Amino acid sequence: MESQKKIAHEIGGMKNDALRFGLHGVKSDILRSHPLETAYESGKQSQEEMKRRVITHTYGAALPLKMDLDRQILSRFQRPPGPIPSSMLGLEVYTGALDNFGFEDYLNDPRESETLKPVDFHHGMEVRLGLSKGPASPSFM
Repeated sequence: MESQKKIAHEIGGMKNDALRFGLHGVKSDILRSHPLETAYESGKQSQEEMKRRVITHTYGAALPLKMDLDRQILSRFQRPPGPIPSSMLGLEVYTGALDNFGFEDYLNDPRESETLKPVDFHHGMEVRLGLSKGPASPSFM
């Protein structure tokens, strides 16, 4: 009887709850990312592989495995969803991303936009614990 009272939020693999997940747009499903963005990502990935290969040849196979373990540990530390986003400072320091100067540093952080919906703390924790489906926080409207 419990399952009859529950209303499914997904029909055919698409999230149809507009109040919870926002309006669904198909533009992002049709268009790929910009060619420069894909070239940048593939270049960054090849640099990381080359760096890993050099470390393996220099220090042995154990060091890259330890580095992967450290990266996994640092990627787990997050704040609960809410008004203060998780900065992942330890992971940024470990990977060297703290030295990068991104667009959010000189433009605006997208999370500080006026069109961003406020984060529902309870829904975000339900998603994190696996009790609910969907994004932890709704994106732009």
